[in-house]
Amino acid sequence: MKNLVLIIVLIFLVSSCGSKKSLIKKNLDQRLTSAFYENQFTGVLVIDANSKDTIYNLNDHKYFTPASNTKIFTLFTAIKTLPDQIPALQYIDRNDTLYFEGTGDPSFLHPYLKDSTAFKFLKSKRNLVFATDNFMDTKFGPGWAWDDYQYYYSPERNAFPLYGNVVMMYKNTSLSVSPTYFKDSILQIRNTKNRKETSNLFFYPPNYADTLEIPFIINTLNTKAILEQALNKPILHRSKMPIGTKQTLPGIQADSLYIRMMHESDNFIAEQLLVLAASTLKDTLNSSLAREYILEHELNQLAQTPRWVDGSGLSRYNLFTPQNMVHILNELFVLVPKERLYSIFPAGGSSGTLKNRFKGVDQPYIFAKSGSLSNNYCLSGYLLTKSGKTLIFSFMNNHYKNATSDERTQLELMLQTLRDNY
Repeated sequence: MKNLVLIIVLIFLVSSCGSKKSLIKKNLDQRLTSAFYENQFTGVLVIDANSKDTIYNLNDHKYFTPASNTKIFTLFTAIKTLPDQIPALQYIDRNDTLYFEGTGDPSFLHPYLKDSTAFKFLKSKRNLVFATDNFMDTKFGPGWAWDDYQYYYSPERNAFPLYGNVVMMYKNTSLSVSPTYFKDSILQIRNTKNRKETSNLFFYPPNYADTLEIPFIINTLNTKAILEQALNKPILHRSKMPIGTKQTLPGIQADSLYIRMMHESDNFIAEQLLVLAASTLKDTLNSSLAREYILEHELNQLAQTPRWVDGSGLSRYNLFTPQNMVHILNELFVLVPKERLYSIFPAGGSSGTLKNRFKGVDQPYIFAKSGSLSNNYCLSGYLLTKSGKTLIFSFMNNHYKNATSDERTQLELMLQTLRDNY
């Protein structure tokens, strides 16, 4: 009799689960085959986070331009390679002289991160020698738009970032500039560009009422000069560190970087995190080392090998599949405690880039990373259903000519279907 009851219960559960999947499939099929999606390319994969059952899939094995969904892979790389406190710099203290070099840490005098660990450390030392030749990467990522050099979201990459590698300027009664090193390089005139392409000459429009953040051109001389001005002391320069055992200075809490990268979709931090990851693997700072290491040693089970060329997703050369995204999200789901994981991802209707979209009723039900370039919008992350289940999902939309706001509206309706019916 007990066996009969158990069999009946199992049959009921299986049929109930099947009917839920059927209802979801019917609803999502109708939406994704509607006229709205006719002239774009869409891929979807949704799985149950615990059972790993596939709830819905469409073109999930095909490649898409991921935009800032690339940052999910960068996050995984950082969590796998970096300690809880970011390596702020490396140094050798010898004969009353401190030799130091960068690790790629983006937090030094960063206008939003407010970490002063490395600054106070260097300030406390009498004689400083800056070694500069450990960065073996390009200042821009492959495939970045050449004319983005003037915009806040496209700072150059380097070994020892300062002030987020941007000049920040705003006007009250007078123009305030940070770093002050560039105060005489700003013209308060209207110009079609924010900065000259080939030099650090900046333009701030008269009567402008907002803050401008403009990337500056980086070289050894201005990095040294900016650092000297900030520390108010002279710094000597050499190409390489002296022979000896390097010490590492622990800096900002890693999650501070991860949260800003994911919540604000901060491209600069994403790029520098891969440089940091490379610094923990080898002495040479090259972001490709970190990408290659993770793909070979941690993600060699991916069903499709992605084309992964930068940390931020600015490049249209990146190609990932929905299966890739769900795989990495599942790895994070297993690796990172839920409270921490969900705090790193933007929460629908509550934080970051999702603050005004995908709202829950009483609390967030979406914890996900969005990614957008012109004519492309992707969203991948975690969904909490009304029945208490957790789903891992990736929706990737490429090559549309609709308004991105309309894409988000259609996606939100599908996410609500998953939330309410599974």
